Amino acid sequence: MAEKILIVEDDKFLRELMSQKLRNEEYDVVEAVDGEEGVKKAKEENPELILLDLILPGIDGFDVLAKIKEEDSLIPVPVIILSNLGQKEDIEKGLKLGATDYLIKAHFTPGEIIEKVKFILGK
Repeated sequence: MAEKILIVEDDKFLRELMSQKLRNEEYDVVEAVDGEEGVKKAKEENPELILLDLILPGIDGFDVLAKIKEEDSLIPVPVIILSNLGQKEDIEKGLKLGATDYLIKAHFTPGEIIEKVKFILGK
């Protein structure tokens, strides 16, 4: 069975690009376009990994991460933050809230992000 990845990203182009690349790698992809939907889908879908943007409509990615990590069943799920926010404080806050990794969008190609996903999932 394919591992499920939840992408929480409001940028349609980036979300669809990442989804397509992950599907090409045989992952099962679930998408959410804002923070509230991200939390809801994380609880409903029990993904193996979550790719999370920080700047989202409604509740931001930090709040999404905090809410996800309040759920016992989701505590072990790795969360990779994908953001344009590159300040040291943002990175530290994300990791402190329980993110597995923090990638600054401008520094990584989609291909490199997929490699990171595979690495974290032990593929």
